[in-house]
Parts: sequence; structure tokens; C-alpha cells
Amino acid sequence: MARLVVTGGMGFIGSAFVRRRLAAQGDDVVVVDKLTYAGNPNNLKDHKDDPRLTFVKGDVCDRKLMEDAVRGADAVVHFAAETHVDRSILDAGSFVVTDVVGTYSVLEACRKADVPRLLHISTDEVYGEAGDTPCTESAPLMPKSPYAASKAGADRLAWSYHATYGLPVVISRCTNNYGPYQHPEKLIPLFATNAIEGQPLPVYGAGGNTRDWIHVDDHCAALDVLLAAGGVEGEVFNVGADQERDVRTVGETILRILGKPASILRSVEDRPGHVSRHAVDWSKIRTRLGWRPARTFEEGLRETVDWYRRNEWWWKPVKSGEFRDYYQVQYRGRV
Repeated sequence: MARLVVTGGMGFIGSAFVRRRLAAQGDDVVVVDKLTYAGNPNNLKDHKDDPRLTFVKGDVCDRKLMEDAVRGADAVVHFAAETHVDRSILDAGSFVVTDVVGTYSVLEACRKADVPRLLHISTDEVYGEAGDTPCTESAPLMPKSPYAASKAGADRLAWSYHATYGLPVVISRCTNNYGPYQHPEKLIPLFATNAIEGQPLPVYGAGGNTRDWIHVDDHCAALDVLLAAGGVEGEVFNVGADQERDVRTVGETILRILGKPASILRSVEDRPGHVSRHAVDWSKIRTRLGWRPARTFEEGLRETVDWYRRNEWWWKPVKSGEFRDYYQVQYRGRV
């Protein structure tokens, strides 16, 4: 049994990781989360009375809070971040603060406490355009959005703490996640919930931008491997699935699953700096550590859409209030 500190553990990927560790590993888990719009206690509703789960409401930028939280931890898994490209275009400053300054706070706390392992959750967004060839871990970082740039800064700051202080940092860069409990600002839950409601599905431009899609549970399985692996301190590992699909194809597939007409796919003005293709070469984690994803995109997408169809109790409240205001700003007059 380990004592894990998970920042951003009420968010989409963080909560999936926490649920996995509580169910399969029996760890004691301390979740630190600010509970912004993207942090949702309902993501861990089934574990709210679990004595192994401790929740600390707070900002990772709070140095004292983080020092107290990580003291005695066997490992820290740092998910906490502002993560949505579209929102970073509207307000870059909050991304710099949370993603860079917040990561600095976590790193300093881990350094002072001599934490044995810090798993820093980065993203394939740091590479920018993949071009004709998927990005390897040694590819240059050419982020194209304020979100991606903030994550690139955090990524390199984390590595510098290994290079300078010997902090046992491991960095993961994963492709686009999808699955249950994902905030409906993101593409797949937005498309699924809009389709369920009979609302238009907004597709940027022609919808030809491609991403490699990985189910969140497969991503969390890879993180388990990275957390347990020996001799990987200071290394970067791409996590991917070789399941590239363009946005329009994803929308059309969701509509077929739900039996909705293709006519509700609506092209809207493209967003600034839109990356044409994200894709990573993840052969390193496959050959070195033996990990590979378990789901095809078709299997995972059908499971995910079915989850949103069955769990309106979770997403309908999320799509009210703050999200409605954001949606009107983002898509006003476009759908």
C-alpha cells in the first residue's frame, strides 16, 4: 500500500486515475483540487465515504498547502492544470498561473519533502504540429496555443528539477483522452451530449483536423506502469493508441451510435492556431515497459457515448450555469 498525492484529482483524468488506484491497488490517496469549473466532486461520488481517500480543497499555487500535502508521500501524480485550448485563447493568463506557477509550487514541495517519485502529466500538445511523422520524445517543442505553451513550460520546468536537484521526475505526454466524466467543453462529450439533446455539433472549419484518441482508462494504465517502473527518472514517455480520427469522422460516428441525423453537424469558423495533426510515436513505453492500450477507438467510443446517454444526472448540471455562458461566448452566432 502506498500513500499517493494526486493533484487535480477531481478532474477528468485525475479522477479516473484515483478511482483506478482505490479499486485495484488499495492505496491511500490524498486528492488536492481547487474545484474550478472542471473539478467535480461527483467524479468521485462512489468513493466519498472511502476512508482511504482524503480530499484537500486548495490551489496548487499555494506553497504551504502543497508542502503539507506531500509530506510523507510515496509518490505525487501531478494532473492539476487548466487544460482547454479554446479557453486559453480567451484567457491565457490563468493558464500561465496554474500550469507553470502551480507546477513550480508542486516541484518545490516535492523537492523539500524528498518525494521518491513525481509523475508529471504533460501532453502531446507541447509538440505542436506532428506533420507527416508522429512525434518522438526528442522532437522539438513547438506549442501553438497558450495552453500548449503553458504545459510546455511546466514540462521543461519539471525536467529541470531532475537535472538540477535530482528530483525523481517522470514525464508523460499523452494524446487526446476521452471517456466517462469528461467535461462537455471537450469534443467527444460535447458532441455526444449535444446530439442527445438534438443540438448542433460545432465542427471547426472542414473538420479535417486529426487526433490520436485514447480511452482514459488506457491512459491511467500507462500511468500505473510509469509510476512503478525503475530506472526511468528524468525520462519522458509518450502515451498513444494509434487511433487517429479527424473531427468530422468522430462526429459522424457519434451520430450513428445515437441514431441522429448527420445534418446536425455544423461547420463553424476555425479557431486561431488550430493544430492540423497531433500524433506521437509511443514505441518507447511499449518496448521499454511493455504497455499498450486495451481498447480500439470504436469500442471505447461506443462505451463512452452509452455512458453519457445513461448518465444525464452527471452532465446536465455541468452544462448549465458557467458552461452555458462559456458556450455562448465561444459559439455565439456560429451554430
